Parts: sequence; C-alpha cells; structure tokens
Amino acid sequence: MSGIYIHVPFCKQACHYCDFHFSTQLGKKEVMVKALQREIELRKAEFVSEMVETIYFGGGTPSVLEISEIEGLIKKVYDHYKVVENPEITLEANPDDLSKNRIIQLSKSPINRLSIGIQSFYDEDLKLMNRAHSAIEAYECIQEAKKYFDNITIDLIYGIPGMDNERWKSNIEKALAFDLPHISSYALTVEPKTALKKFIEKGVIPDVDDEQAQEQFNILVEILDKHEFVNYEISNFGKPGYFSKNNTSYWQGKKYMGIGPSAHSFDGKNRSWNIRNNIKYIQALINGEIPQEIESLTKTDRYNEYVMTGLRTIWGVSIEKIEQDFGKTYSSYLQGQSKKYVDQNLLYLEKGKLLATQKGKFLVDGIASNLFMINLES
Repeated sequence: MSGIYIHVPFCKQACHYCDFHFSTQLGKKEVMVKALQREIELRKAEFVSEMVETIYFGGGTPSVLEISEIEGLIKKVYDHYKVVENPEITLEANPDDLSKNRIIQLSKSPINRLSIGIQSFYDEDLKLMNRAHSAIEAYECIQEAKKYFDNITIDLIYGIPGMDNERWKSNIEKALAFDLPHISSYALTVEPKTALKKFIEKGVIPDVDDEQAQEQFNILVEILDKHEFVNYEISNFGKPGYFSKNNTSYWQGKKYMGIGPSAHSFDGKNRSWNIRNNIKYIQALINGEIPQEIESLTKTDRYNEYVMTGLRTIWGVSIEKIEQDFGKTYSSYLQGQSKKYVDQNLLYLEKGKLLATQKGKFLVDGIASNLFMINLES
C-alpha cells in the first residue's frame, strides 16, 4: 500500500513559527492547481504496481482551495492510479476556513478525515503565533465539523512562551471535551529565518523554555493516557481505529509520492523532492517536466532512517529486522550503542524491539542520532 501527499503552497497569512514552503499570494492558485494535476498525471508510472491507500492534502493551507479544486485533484488520482475501496482522504484545514457551509460541502466530497489546525484555544497564544483564527472560531468549527465527520484530528502546540502549565492543561481539557478520536501535539520550535526567530533575537518574545516544554509534553501524555488515547508516535495520540494511516505509512517505511512544490517522495530506495519555488514549479510542469532532485539512499542511510522513525513509534526498532535488512554489523552496533540509554532508563528492549521509555520519549530524536551508523556506506 502507498500514499499520495499533495502540497498546497498557499496561506492567508504567515504564522510566525512556520518554515514550511508557502506563499500568501493567492493569485496563482488556479494555475498551481493545474500544475498539481499535471504532476499527478506525469508520475503515474511510478505507482503502476501500487495501490493507493491514502490521499493527504497538506501545506500551506489546503482549505484555501475551492471544493471543486479539491475534487478535481482527487479525480486525477482516481483517473491515473489504482485506489483501494475506502481510502483515507485527509484535508488539513484552518478554523477560519471551516464555516458551516464549507463543512457541509466537504462532507459531500470524497474527503473523509479533517485535520484542523487549532494550536491553542486561547487568543493570546494564537496572537503570538500570528494564527488567522480566533479561539471562538476554534470552538465553533469543531462543534460543526463533528456533526458531519467522524474522523477528526486537531493540532495543539505546547511550549509557547507565556503559556504556563495550567493553561496547557486547560487546552488539553478543552480538546477532550469535544470527544475527538485523535490529537496531534507538537513542541513550538524556533526555526531559522522565521519571524519567531527574529522576534526572540530582538527580545520582543521570550525564548522557548525547553524544560517547560518537556514538562508540558509529560502532562499531555499523562492526561491523554487516562482518556485511553494511544501515544502511537511521539506527537500523535489516537483512539484505537483512528491512527493516521497516512502518517503511519511514513513511519513504517512505505512508499509515498509527494505532489507539489517542496513535496518529498520515497520509493523504498530513493528519496526525491520537488523544487521549493512556486513559479519555477509551475513553469516546469507547463513544459511537461518534473522539477525534482533524487537521492539514492545507501544501506546506512536506510538504517539511520529506520532507527529515527522506529524509535518515535509504539512499534519500535526490531533488532531482527535490522539484522535481516542490513546485516549483523548493524544489529551489533545498534545493541552496543543503545546500552547506555537502556541503563539510563531512556530506552528498553521488549520482545526483540528497542523502544523509548516515557522518560526517553521527549529526547528520542537526539538519542536516535547517537545510534546512527556513520561512515559505513554500502
């Protein structure tokens, strides 16, 4: 099974923390949609033997598209690819785009899963991040969406400067009150070349407090565990039957195709990415060209990626799989390197799989990087 990701590179306004590829100039939206459709057509040979299980509209803000544009892109996928009977089709959406009429329209489309970028239920947090919606809009859109969609996830951000632990707990409780089946939650990170980075450097906004972010992550895990959410990936919490099929396929190393400027793809052995420029992307597709670069992954690259993604999930890193796919040298190296983290109660071994403990989850990316194999290419 494989997935198709469609990157819609437009937003109404720029969030201060975001470093994804997007433009606030919507004038070229129509020609961009045509370019996306053209790329879908041109790349059909890549998935000739694959069944598409998920279609995911990300961005940017895909909810700025008209319903007809969304449906047109989905139709292109169905026209040129083999799609399973009941695919998961997700649309990322912002609350300010989800009016009652828009939600009803979406419910009549092939979209069957909404990912709503709430981030916070407090206006002071939303203002600091320069989100386009208000707390009231956040409430109202979820209430309305629940009338028409069963499969809904929302995003929440912790570690926001000025948001103490009590307000973070309140954010979680407000989310739980909606009885949603899935919540994704991320630490606010300060990326280079973002407005947030500049504001922190100028002293306009306090810097992110990593210790408080870790406290808030632990609070999140503790509360959601009591409400029977499964923390199946570090930043993702789902009720049984509601894990994101799209994201799970990434973490489990399945093939996926990324459509649109800056979108990444993976075929099991090669990783590719499209040009991060809307104008050049559109022009290339007009000329019938796919503006991408391709990197062939070495065995070591694939080992490192498996360790990185596996440790973030409840499926962990299988020692047996490491030995089968990469060889004894890699499995011996992993077990030797991981011993100190097991001794520190940051990792543990269970049924031949290496997993992160609750204490180790927040630190897992750094731990994984120290388990990488370096300078062994094959």
